[in-house]
Amino acid sequence: MNKRFTFNFEFFDYFEGMCFIISENGKILSFNKSSAQKLQINLNKINFFEMIDESEKDLLKEAISRCITNQKSIDLQSKFKNGNQTTVVDLLLSPYNSNENGVSQANNCFIIANDVTSKKEREEELQRFFYVAENTVNPLQITDTEGRMIYVNPAFLKVSGYTKEELIGENPRIFGSKKQLKKFWSEMWTTIKSGKVWIGDVENRKKNGEPFHTQLLISPILDSEQNVTGYFGVHRDLSEKKTLEKQLIHTQKMESIGTLAAGIAHEVGNPLASISALVQVAQRFTTDDLVKEKLELVKNQVNRISKIIRDLVDFSRPSNFEFQFTDINKNLTEAVEITKVGVKAKDVVYELNLNKNIPHLPLVADQIQQVFVNILLNATDAILESQKKEKKIVVKSHMNENGEVIITFSDNGIGIAEENIPKIFEPFFTTKKEGKGTGLGLWVSYGIIKSFQGEIKVSSIYGQSTTFTISLPVQN
Repeated sequence: MNKRFTFNFEFFDYFEGMCFIISENGKILSFNKSSAQKLQINLNKINFFEMIDESEKDLLKEAISRCITNQKSIDLQSKFKNGNQTTVVDLLLSPYNSNENGVSQANNCFIIANDVTSKKEREEELQRFFYVAENTVNPLQITDTEGRMIYVNPAFLKVSGYTKEELIGENPRIFGSKKQLKKFWSEMWTTIKSGKVWIGDVENRKKNGEPFHTQLLISPILDSEQNVTGYFGVHRDLSEKKTLEKQLIHTQKMESIGTLAAGIAHEVGNPLASISALVQVAQRFTTDDLVKEKLELVKNQVNRISKIIRDLVDFSRPSNFEFQFTDINKNLTEAVEITKVGVKAKDVVYELNLNKNIPHLPLVADQIQQVFVNILLNATDAILESQKKEKKIVVKSHMNENGEVIITFSDNGIGIAEENIPKIFEPFFTTKKEGKGTGLGLWVSYGIIKSFQGEIKVSSIYGQSTTFTISLPVQN
């Protein structure tokens, strides 16, 4: 049953929204109390379009015209302008037909305007946060009060190795390492459930099983009544920090080795000198050829031990950074001997093919030897890991047509994967198992060679061989 009701415009004074009846040209015919109170303008003396922001005026005029012509309601957003203040409003335009002399005329528009400025600002803030969250390098996650993940950003997906579909709805324990005790997580939950921020260092596991260390900050998400509705977690990558800690321990260990080497040289050197002297005395007084032969063997081994200790002490001693003319071939030979002693790889054959005509170069001797030893140690590790029957490292030196000294180190080890070659000289990059490589050796070597105005390059066939090539300019 349809009924017709008649009421005057005062009915809309009880509406919270601003209500207007305007003509197509913008003349305000009626308005409610809320309009006058919120706008603080004398609405009897202005045209409706005078309140509209200049950028929105043409769009609104066209919408009102369509509303009246087509006799259909239209929803749109616009802006009221009052001095320096701008109010964002949602508008509902509806045709209002006036009745003059019993004739209905479609020439007016009824407008309801709701202030959505605060809502718009919140939406913009949310959009800004979303943009920052999606593009930050820090992994972010949001969980509900039960700990189920409801949002993870791209950085989180990248570091964890999981897809979004695999994580949403899951508990973060999916990548837990179980390294932290139950007490650790119990204290975390007690803190965040009370509405406080919690910070702690955690070790998680990527999808492929690799560890990733982060500092995790969890902040409760509170509603208007300060009730916890979820949790916001921010991860800060601690991988570099952990690596630096390992490097510090390694550096301290190397310092201890240097100190120990000096002590060994002193403590072992004196008995060796005595043994060497006694052997020489015995050689002078014996006439037995067999005894002489054995004594010569003892003497050679004593000299070998003495040389190893001297080389170890020299290698452990801090660099003096002084340039001096250096015999590259001699340096290479000593580096091979140091490597042989250091790795105890009896099955590895070290082949030296050195050009005797190479001139001495102005270098820091102990630094260039450090480069050679670093490369040789890596080559030896690669060969031992390959488990091939023939284990061989070939070291060559020669002059090229450009007047440069070229040094190559070739091994038949496991090789380097093609995707890893561009990263091979980066700091902290290593393909060795954890605890076996620092990731600094080749990076340091690269810097040393560059300081000598030289070049160092690598070529490799994965699973077969690797060759490092060093070129050093000859100074006139």
